[in-house]
Amino acid sequence: MSKQEADEDLCCSPVMREPLSADQATSLARVFKAIGEPVRLRLLSLIASHAGGEACVCDLTGAFELSGPTISHHLKVLREAGVIEGERRGTWIYYRVRPETLRLVSDALSPAAVPA
Repeated sequence: MSKQEADEDLCCSPVMREPLSADQATSLARVFKAIGEPVRLRLLSLIASHAGGEACVCDLTGAFELSGPTISHHLKVLREAGVIEGERRGTWIYYRVRPETLRLVSDALSPAAVPA
């Protein structure tokens, strides 16, 4: 792709097509900050790709060489940013991705349809 084609693609992104409100920018930045950290991005990927679309925290901790409290902190950041939600079942918390949040991020970054 040439530089000109890349520039044309950027101009078609909804973020570039119209200015974000302060609230929109704050919300999107919070999500980007949450998923912009490698451990959190991996956690999000593990949860989303887990059977049934949800994962027990007990299934997540073994994938990292990090302490339980550190994993819990990262999950809390994702939860507070609205990227995931959790449900306690007995001793464990089961997490699932909030598709509406990921859809907002995707919509903000997706190129607008180009008229034929």
